[in-house]
Amino acid sequence: MATIQISVDDKIKEAADSLFNSLGLDTSTAVRMFLSAALANNGIPFAVKREPNADLLEAILDTRNRSNLHGPYNTAEEAVTAMLED
Repeated sequence: MATIQISVDDKIKEAADSLFNSLGLDTSTAVRMFLSAALANNGIPFAVKREPNADLLEAILDTRNRSNLHGPYNTAEEAVTAMLED
């Protein structure tokens, strides 16, 4: 059997130990469960993502939907001026 060693902040380790103990597990068992689930899912077994901010998301949706588009602009200065007017 292999051994995995990781460094974790003391507070995170204590909180994780407490959580897993409340579930009837030790941390080693919880880590083995995570690794098994990762293999079963052929990846991280939960969503790993970064949420865009609301303005960025709105701009992306506008671009995809071809709505709220301005321009075309002849120069970058015209584009910046238009953005500042909104």
